[in-house]
Amino acid sequence: MTTTDTETVSAQDAPEFAPAQFVRWFREVAPYVHDFRGKTFVVAFGGELVSDGALNALIEDLSLLSALGVKLVLVHGSRPQVNEQLKLKGYNTQFGRGTEPTSPEALECAKEAAGEIRLDIEASFSQGLPNTPMSHAQIRVISGNFVTARPVGVIDGVDYKHAGSVRKMDIDAIRNIINQGAIVLLSPLGFSPTGEAFNLAMEDLATSAAISLRAEKLIFLTQNRTVRNEDGSVDTELAREDADKLLAQGHLDEDTASFLGHASRAVKRGVARAHLVPYTLDGSVLLEIFTHDGVGTMVVEDTLDDLRPASVDDVGAIVQMIEPLEADGTLVPRGRAVIERDVEKFTVLEHDGVIYGCVALMPYLSENMAEMACLIVQPEWQGSGEGEILLRHAESKARAMGAKRLFVLTTRTSHWFMKRGFVQGGISDLPKERQAHYNRSRNSLVFIKKL
Repeated sequence: MTTTDTETVSAQDAPEFAPAQFVRWFREVAPYVHDFRGKTFVVAFGGELVSDGALNALIEDLSLLSALGVKLVLVHGSRPQVNEQLKLKGYNTQFGRGTEPTSPEALECAKEAAGEIRLDIEASFSQGLPNTPMSHAQIRVISGNFVTARPVGVIDGVDYKHAGSVRKMDIDAIRNIINQGAIVLLSPLGFSPTGEAFNLAMEDLATSAAISLRAEKLIFLTQNRTVRNEDGSVDTELAREDADKLLAQGHLDEDTASFLGHASRAVKRGVARAHLVPYTLDGSVLLEIFTHDGVGTMVVEDTLDDLRPASVDDVGAIVQMIEPLEADGTLVPRGRAVIERDVEKFTVLEHDGVIYGCVALMPYLSENMAEMACLIVQPEWQGSGEGEILLRHAESKARAMGAKRLFVLTTRTSHWFMKRGFVQGGISDLPKERQAHYNRSRNSLVFIKKL
């Protein structure tokens, strides 16, 4: 049966359709859906994304996030469009990365470009064709004078004229809007109390918005500006401290350094995660959010100062943390002698001389596996992501050892591990050496995570 010149087929008839694979994937992303519902994401992109024709695909993905309960603030840039307007009008000025002097003529071009892009975005969100991701979406997009700006002023003798920076944002108004399910759209323009307009840098505007809103995520969509490892692969996770060291080395290109610098600043000021995601990859926002490793570079505030290898002097504190959990059956009894023997396999969290968390990693590298054990955070320290820090550390350490899979045995905390990407396995999935020492009387559940 045909409805147009193209024959339509059902998904089941498509050769690549794999029901089991689809169901497994859908179940795997469910924890992320639950975790991000009600959270605020600030998504920012430059005018390059628009000129490269990637806007519609992005809007479709953002509409899906909105439908899943994510609160969205969208920030757009317009640099290439402003430059095109300046060129068409015969002006020699061209804007590059960063804050530059903005003449009255350039400001008018910035207003025109911002207005055009804003209308394009609103039109894209207004789509509702059947059999498309926008069908039944009915998403409201609201823009307005949410940003109060101040002039950059004169720096080193240079008058920046109508170039501005964020002074404050009407956070209450923005929150009221996103709490009602609408999307707030911020253009790179701000207004002073005297009614003047100022040209803002998209990166600075998005960072300020994310910080002010205490956003869960700040996502920069870039042409392909992710941080790379020596082998050319994407460095998918950077502690903020490491990002700052990388910036200080001065080896990054200007665009990547700019995005990474703003990501670092956001995380330092309280944003949970900041991402550099390539918009050149279709569906990159969804892949970054709903897959474990993602496709871009994520910057996190890893409290590396509190995280260190355990020493013999720490055995007493580790035993003190473990004993109550051994007594109630959460952990298998080990005894002080075992902790002393394996202390080099432990990492501890310490603050002001007080050890308040630990984790152990036992390698089984002949089978490319490692076991994570004794992941503990003292009750009075729980609730601020310390368990996540220990988990990420164990994963990173296991990868560095060459392990491909990380496993845990648990009787009480299966849901915690499942929410973080672990999949239930069986005793036969354990390394043979570990199978021989499995305590069947405890009947611990096996959970495994691919690294």
